[in-house]
Amino acid sequence: MKAHKIRSWTAACLAAVTVLSLVSCGGHEIPTNLLSQDEGAKRVVNLFSPMEKSNPNAENVARTAADLTISMAEERLGVTVDYCTYTAEDYQDKTYDDVALERARNNMDDLYLLNPDTILALGAEGKLMDLSGLDSAKNLREIIRVANTVDGRLVAIPQEVVAYGLFVNADLFRQYGLDLPGTQEEFLECCRVFQENGIETPIGANRWWLETFVLAIAYADLYNGGNTEAEIAALNSGEARYSDYMRPGFEFLQTLIDNGYVDARKALVSEAIEGEGADFLAGKTPIVMAYWGAANTETAYGKTDFEMQVIGFPSGRGQMPVIPMTGWAVGAQAEHAEDAIRVMDIILSDEALQLFSETNRVISPSKNVKVDCAPALRPLNDRIEEGVYVLGSNAGMNVEQWGNTCLIVRQLLGGATVDECMASFDQLQDAALNQ
Repeated sequence: MKAHKIRSWTAACLAAVTVLSLVSCGGHEIPTNLLSQDEGAKRVVNLFSPMEKSNPNAENVARTAADLTISMAEERLGVTVDYCTYTAEDYQDKTYDDVALERARNNMDDLYLLNPDTILALGAEGKLMDLSGLDSAKNLREIIRVANTVDGRLVAIPQEVVAYGLFVNADLFRQYGLDLPGTQEEFLECCRVFQENGIETPIGANRWWLETFVLAIAYADLYNGGNTEAEIAALNSGEARYSDYMRPGFEFLQTLIDNGYVDARKALVSEAIEGEGADFLAGKTPIVMAYWGAANTETAYGKTDFEMQVIGFPSGRGQMPVIPMTGWAVGAQAEHAEDAIRVMDIILSDEALQLFSETNRVISPSKNVKVDCAPALRPLNDRIEEGVYVLGSNAGMNVEQWGNTCLIVRQLLGGATVDECMASFDQLQDAALNQ
């Protein structure tokens, strides 16, 4: 399915996880690095991403980690990686995804950092090279191959595994004699106890990430029941319906809303972390949802006055991490394809990924790279290392998951019924089957 239905979600969702310092490339000179080279002999690889490295004073750990690996490739290959970057101003311009689609379809760059719906669209159109032949691809976790394979071709590879979980105030759970929940029933009981003890709204939510609850419940069995390929094939053929998978998760969210455990009106207009972060840090809200890196960043949840734990979302199989993907890709008709592929092989090598992962303290896409995580993240990390997780994005599904689910959850927050939300999934699936 082409991801034309998804417009605004990724810029503030996955790409925002990776980048906080952006500049526009439209109408401006493309920034280059500061290496001194003879212009006549200059070999260039053009990169389009939401990361900008020309400002040395911008504090962005994710950008710095990526820059370190890019510099490694530049030095070893004798090439210069020229950055072009973009961000929408006040949500009025085209999104990063819109611009990435246009540039890739017109072969304007060599390398691209892409969100999952864009990976699916461009991969299905044949606009991205097959990366399965890279030496570095041999070391990938199976989760990466599954999430970024389109029509049998590995079309994108990330530098980190972005995992989402529940960030909980463990002190408040202990105060009220509560164990950290694993199932939906246990989660609802925790919320009930918190509310009865004066915590009016136990879950701090925003307009981007409530889909994590839905995805955990919907696909816990699909990804952990030993029949993943057959179930996805049934969905892609229309034999199974996405709405049947999604309904239990949406019914669970509706229960949270009906009981006042989630403030739907506030969530609908709240930006990620900005809307719920202050109350969580102040000890007023015991539960929020966020991505792995928020536990490492003091500007998010990396420094609390209480014991914080990061656990998986409630599901029929217990605490369940949810993992969407971004990925680096090479244009199928890239002007500097040979050098671009070589750059990719270096920045995705175990050596470079070790450097990236240690700098960011993140989960590596390589099965050979391990990094000690913050104590708060160990419960989530343990589940992932056990192979227990749900993919929030999977390019092998013909209906894009992360963005579509996010938008349909917003319909629920705005007052739509569960049946109406399921009808939206049916429409998306029918459209995909008719492509």
